[in-house]
This record gives sequence, C-alpha cells and structure tokens, in this order.
Amino acid sequence: MRDRTGLFQLADRGTIFLDEVGEIPLELQGKLLRVLQDQKVQRVGEDHVRQLDVRVIAATNHDLKRECESGRFRRDLYYRLSVFPVELPPLRDRPEDIGPLAAHFVDLAARRLNRPEVRLTNEALEQLTAYDWPGNIRELRNVIERAVILSLRGPLRIDRVLGTSEPVARCGPGRPGTDSAEVNRVFSREELSRHERDNIIAALDRAAWKVSGSGGAAEILGVKPTTLSSRLKRFGIKRPR
Repeated sequence: MRDRTGLFQLADRGTIFLDEVGEIPLELQGKLLRVLQDQKVQRVGEDHVRQLDVRVIAATNHDLKRECESGRFRRDLYYRLSVFPVELPPLRDRPEDIGPLAAHFVDLAARRLNRPEVRLTNEALEQLTAYDWPGNIRELRNVIERAVILSLRGPLRIDRVLGTSEPVARCGPGRPGTDSAEVNRVFSREELSRHERDNIIAALDRAAWKVSGSGGAAEILGVKPTTLSSRLKRFGIKRPR
C-alpha cells in the first residue's frame, strides 16, 4: 500500500539515537557498521543507494570493551561509535543527585496521578540515599511513582516500596531528641540544592580544601574527584583567600 521509510532515512540531515546499542544482535552489527562508515543505505527492493547525512548518538549500560573481548560486540563497530564517549557514573556513585532527581520525579508523578498533596520528606530522602540503586535512574523513577501511588494524602513511605521493614528514621514518640515536624519537613528544589552546597563546603572545610586523594573532600563525600569538581563549578564554590 505504501513505502516504509527506514529510520536512518528519516533521520537524514538530523540525529538518530540508538538506545541500548549493546543489545544489537551480532549478525546486524556488520550492517550498522557499513551504514556508519559509508553514510549510505540501500532500501530493500531498490537498486540505487541513498546518501545520508546523519549524526549518531548511541547509549548502552553494557561495558562494550568487555563485550568485545567476549566476542559479543564487534570491535570495529565499538571504535566507530566511540568517537566522543561520555561516561555517566551509576547513581550509587553520585548520591548527591538523588535528592534533586527524586524531587523531580515526585513532581512528575504527582501531577500525572493528580496527587498534589504528596510530600518528599527528610525521612524519605534518607531512605532513598541509603539505597544502592542497582537499576539506576529508571529504578529510582519507578520507586517514586510506586510510592506516590501508595501514598494516602501524606508523606511518601519509601520503606513500603523498597521492602524494608521500617523507615530508616522514625518520627514521633519513641525517638528521643527528634522533632516530628523536622523529620517530616518538605524540601523544595532550592532547599535541596542549598543543602547540597553547604554539605560540600563542610566537607571541604574538614579536608582543609583538599579535593582529591586520601582524606580529601571527595573521599569524605564518597564521590569521585571528577564528580566533586563538576559540583564545585556548578555551585560556583571557590577556595576562600
């Protein structure tokens, strides 16, 4: 009834995003390599070749170098794709990002599910930060959405979603020295960002403004030195004279 235009042809003079490129079967990787090398495609049933001008962005959660060594990914395709690699550390290596991401996902889920009264409390934030997040940001988003669904006009109960028997921090009677209002306090994005900045400065003060190495602020915060350096630039933090 009609021609079916391929994705590379649709992306001509634009950008195509290949998600989970590490999952492409080995028998198709050679065809993809030829398209990337020649910037040409030949549609099924046609005699002529079409010239393309396509920018390619690829993403994967696999270690492609290891996949190449095991024979599951073509080494020539790996080097063709790895022109300008950008490595994003897993969520467990950047706990300072959990708060802003959780607040964003709470806002998205609350609006989509019509739950404007949902609150991200300090207690919930502690539970989220303490979790290892093997599924990275996708898992965080799913956990937040599930917690919003289970919330009944009150604070999020992350412990119900993650399967812990009780919250990391309890509020109310039985926990001396803890103010229930403070535990259930709701933080805005600006407050979370300010808290993160103050926490970084506190770590730098403790480390005598040593960023990396043994006893440095990156080690105290449990993040990579490169991650901390990017946070310093983002917040405009400079060593006082």
